[in-house]
Amino acid sequence: MKQSTSWYPSLKVDGQGTAVVSHAGAVALLATASAVGLDRGLANQLARWKKPLTCHDPGKIVLDLAESIAIGGDCASDLSVLRCEPGVFGSVASDPTVSRLIATLAADAPKALKAIASARADARAVAWKTAGPNAPDHHIDDTHPLVIDLDATLLTAHSDKQHAAPTYKRGFGFHPLLAFFDHGPAGTGEPAAMLLRPGNAGANTAADHKTVLAAALNQLPFGPGYRVGRKVLVRTDAGGGTHEFVNYCTARHLQYSLGFTLTDTLVDAIDKVPNNVWTPAYDAEGQVRPGAWVAEITGLADLSGWPKGMRLVVRKERPHPGAQLRFTDVDGLRLTAFITNTTRGQLPDLELRHRRRAHCEDRIRCAKETGARNLPFKSFASKQIWLALVELALDLIAWLQTIGFGDHRARRWEPKTLRLHLFSVPARLARHARRTHLRLSAHAPHAGLLTTALGRLKPD
Repeated sequence: MKQSTSWYPSLKVDGQGTAVVSHAGAVALLATASAVGLDRGLANQLARWKKPLTCHDPGKIVLDLAESIAIGGDCASDLSVLRCEPGVFGSVASDPTVSRLIATLAADAPKALKAIASARADARAVAWKTAGPNAPDHHIDDTHPLVIDLDATLLTAHSDKQHAAPTYKRGFGFHPLLAFFDHGPAGTGEPAAMLLRPGNAGANTAADHKTVLAAALNQLPFGPGYRVGRKVLVRTDAGGGTHEFVNYCTARHLQYSLGFTLTDTLVDAIDKVPNNVWTPAYDAEGQVRPGAWVAEITGLADLSGWPKGMRLVVRKERPHPGAQLRFTDVDGLRLTAFITNTTRGQLPDLELRHRRRAHCEDRIRCAKETGARNLPFKSFASKQIWLALVELALDLIAWLQTIGFGDHRARRWEPKTLRLHLFSVPARLARHARRTHLRLSAHAPHAGLLTTALGRLKPD
């Protein structure tokens, strides 16, 4: 008998397994959708597109697509992963049925997008109420506001799709503008709004910033009206630092922290700041960072034409080795600036709060890993519908984390980690006492986390 020298067991593989479920961990997403009423909300909002005698509800198809995106799918045909597990995911529509529904929704895109957004807003209100102290709006006020981050990104199109255009980085595709609710240091974030734009759309287009911010505010459970108060803070890079957008935030009584482009005149004003005015800046952990300082130059700059109460804060620091300096940098120091209407707090704290806008870049990266990188349809309206499905997928993941995981470190896991450790957990279907049981693999390292989350999502 020949002894095997392989590092792994010798297996005889066949395809005869029964009652075995792959991606059984995705049942937590189903439980989340049910707990926040997203399934019922989608069914009600999309009822106008339900044809008589149809076998598949449009709300169920949309929710199935969102679930397939959440577990790693990046095109409509990836719904086959759910279709082959009817014992867990029920009856899943065929690819032609899904395609027809997407085409139908795209033909009436404004109303379809509004319907999906309405279902998301209703579910978000339930999710944040259920999450309690883990919700991003828990105990917010003008000192500790809810943060909405806005930023744009580039999506490459590898074919001549509708409204795809050259980008400022000499690519070709789309330039969407996205908004996210920041969950702070204890969590990740969740999508508020996404606006799909051609690749040649401007980075500082105030009209687009206003549209996205208005859509994000409409997703808030506590005050979607015109004035939500100073308990909401808007953060953007320099693309949002325009007169029109600042005036819009001021009119809506919002706090803002927006990047600001330095001009030669402002750089000359910075040179007049005495050395004793510069205050040491903080690093990401809130500790003093050597070689970095902040100062307010509101009184030294000509801010006529800008809203009353706007403050201009400048940061200077020694750039890291190899960094390229810009024309506005002086004496070998990198200069950056932002504007804010926040009146309370020390300058280093306000500047650190603004730099944490980088969280939005993490949210965008996660969105690209959750279906947004590949816009699989040719028509622009169909791509808008797909981006709405991406929002649903990211919402489900965020609500699962805030409601189901409590204080566990999994609240900060990104979608890629969740797929590897949770959503891909296998299970076996078993029937006993007229009930169907989904028995998760006992060897899965995070099976206990899944069962705990399911218990929190279904307390009864």
